[in-house]
Amino acid sequence: MSGTRSFISGLVCPKCGSRYDCREVQHLCRCGSPLLAEYDLAAAAKSVTPEIIKARPPTLWRYRELLPVLDEANIVSLGEGYTPLTELPKLALRHGFGALYLKDEGVIPTGTFKARGAAVGVSKAKELGVRHFAMPTNGNAGAAWAAYGARAGIAAHLVMPEAATLAAQNESAVCGASVHMVKGLISDCGGILSRSIPAHGWYDASTLKEPYRIEGKKTMGYEIAEQLGWRVPDTIAYPAGGGVGIIGIYKALKEMQALGWIGEKLPRLVAVQAEGCAPIVRAFQRGAAESEFFPDSKTVAFGINVPKALGDFLVLQALYGTGGCAVAVSDAEILGAVSELASAEGLFVCPEGAAAFAGLKKLRAENWVAAGETAVALNTGAGIKYPDTLRFDLPYCPVEGTV
Repeated sequence: MSGTRSFISGLVCPKCGSRYDCREVQHLCRCGSPLLAEYDLAAAAKSVTPEIIKARPPTLWRYRELLPVLDEANIVSLGEGYTPLTELPKLALRHGFGALYLKDEGVIPTGTFKARGAAVGVSKAKELGVRHFAMPTNGNAGAAWAAYGARAGIAAHLVMPEAATLAAQNESAVCGASVHMVKGLISDCGGILSRSIPAHGWYDASTLKEPYRIEGKKTMGYEIAEQLGWRVPDTIAYPAGGGVGIIGIYKALKEMQALGWIGEKLPRLVAVQAEGCAPIVRAFQRGAAESEFFPDSKTVAFGINVPKALGDFLVLQALYGTGGCAVAVSDAEILGAVSELASAEGLFVCPEGAAAFAGLKKLRAENWVAAGETAVALNTGAGIKYPDTLRFDLPYCPVEGTV
């Protein structure tokens, strides 16, 4: 991609409209809102087309012009992106979908979609001269940022709840991150870092407190459209914790419309949450613009156990803006979906990805998703990263015996 360039024009606050220079370190707007990257889409449309993109290597950097890194020498990559959009014909027939797909982020480097945000976020941090970053994490984001930080030569400082998976703890530590465990939730971890980051002068890589993680996540939206021949499905279901993925997909859809790559139709975006932690669902049911803190949250889908997301208002805007909705599923439904996806289609997904499928099933049963419609569920990670999610009492066979 030598010679290509980013068409980023700056950063803008979605609440008050203030603008910021993307060539300097930026975090939240003065009003407290996350910042979003803006691009000169009219100029980009004259420089890059779907035909040009088609000939490029299958990584998220195929959308280089719509990503924020100005000098491609700063790109930090492990080959992330362009994950399979796998059709699920058995489950589509079983549940009455016209077509059903799983966007499988379990095959991406580090095993979860968090690699997308880490690749772009760390690349931009490198470009900005960052030497240390810090973030609270439920596990997988920290592991991904630790891996990309190691590749970039940037030190990672992570604070995670003690309930984070052992796999994520080990992956973060083995990549050289400084990892601190907390007897609490991710909200508690965030509080610790809000007091620690100023003291050390670290770059705050918390969800949406830097503007570029979302730019990596939005490439899921670009890929879905490209993999469907630059068409969009009727519905996209996403497991929402911090909600960056669904915010990013909505941003990608709006950008693709402006570029002329897709038509006027937008897929209905669905935020799926666990019943044990459903602040977005409660807010959507009230028609609210923001969510309220969800007390005593707990779910087997630990990655979406986020009691209050900084970008909740952006998630809700994405739902309202596409005629979508928010739906909660039980832990039993999540575990059932893990088993159903594996036994019917051979896909062992993470609990969060299973939640997205469970949410689609519920909406199809209620006919919110009509018979014959096309739906996409986002699987955000590999099931093997959660070895304790399922337990089976398997029979033993004598060494000299038969089965």
